[in-house]
Amino acid sequence: MFTTMSVQLPTNTLLDLVAQLKRRSGSQDLSEAITTAVEFWLADLKKFPKTADPEGLHGYQWKCLFLPEGTVLRSWSYGEHNYARVEGDEIIHNGKAVTPNQFARSFARTTRNAWEDLYVRRPGDKQFKLATVLRKEILREQEEACKAKLQVVALPPLSAPAAPPVPSGVNMPPDGVAASVAPRDPTPGEGWTLPERRKWRFRLEDVAFD
Repeated sequence: MFTTMSVQLPTNTLLDLVAQLKRRSGSQDLSEAITTAVEFWLADLKKFPKTADPEGLHGYQWKCLFLPEGTVLRSWSYGEHNYARVEGDEIIHNGKAVTPNQFARSFARTTRNAWEDLYVRRPGDKQFKLATVLRKEILREQEEACKAKLQVVALPPLSAPAAPPVPSGVNMPPDGVAASVAPRDPTPGEGWTLPERRKWRFRLEDVAFD
C-alpha cells in the first residue's frame, strides 16, 4: 500500500489543472493527475546528464562525457595551471574555441592525451576530477543500466514437462507408496544354509492350505 502526503499548490495552478482536465475529458481525479504530471517531469529530468541545466541546456559533448555550460577544464604544464571554460556549446581558452585535445596540447611540446591530462569541474562538482575517471564512471553506469535491462527482459525459467496422462482403466498407486515398499530380505530361512535366490521364501502350494 502506498503512503501519501499533503503538499501546497497555488490556487491558480489548481484551477488551471481542473480546466485542462475538463477540456481533455479525462480522469477528474486531481491526485491522479498531479501524480502523473510529477512522474512525467521526473522522467524528463532523467534524460539529461548529471549536473546539466534542463532549463537552458548548453554544453560541449566530449565523446561519452557531457560538459555542461560553466564547466572548467584545467591542465598542468611547466609548473603552472592553465584553464578553459565551457561557454555556450564551446570550450573557450584565451578567447578562442578549442577542443579538449587542442587545449591539452597548447602548453606542451609533446603529444598529450587529453583524457589523462585534463581535470574537469562541472557545475555542482565540489572539486576537479581527472577526465578519464569521469569517463570510467559513465561507462560503468551505462554497463550497469544494460545489465538491469537484460534482467528485466530475461525469460522465466522453463517449467518441468508435465507427466503424460495415465490411460483410462489403469490404477496407479498413490504417491509415495512405491518408495515405502521395503526391499526383499535375502537372509536364509531356518535350516537353509545356502544363499537365498528365490523371490519368495516358500512355495505357494506349501502354504496355501495350512
